[in-house]
Amino acid sequence: MSLADPNSVTISGATTSLPRTSVGEDRSEYTSADSLIQLAASHDYGKRVRRMLRLDVSKITADPFDTSQNVKVGMSVYTVFDLPPAGYTNAEALAVWVGYNTLATATSNAVITKLLGGES
Repeated sequence: MSLADPNSVTISGATTSLPRTSVGEDRSEYTSADSLIQLAASHDYGKRVRRMLRLDVSKITADPFDTSQNVKVGMSVYTVFDLPPAGYTNAEALAVWVGYNTLATATSNAVITKLLGGES
């Protein structure tokens, strides 16, 4: 089963539609019309179960080494649930996520702001 189609993401106040562009047995991808934003949801099964939601964002910017040229640069943000094959219910895993998300987003994303600033 796939996520909603299309998905959307809002970055710096701009909402971008992400229609589904690929579906596999354990993976779906959603891509913006300009291909600069991609959302992927995937699942890997082995000794551990890994469930991942990943957002890849690219932009065209001036090359810092040659400002007369533009280059494509990109970054990714993703969340991975690394679970044993048994022992955690979906509700328990969700409770851990809610705790993590609350920590990460509390006080206007203070922990993430510090992390991006190099603090640990």
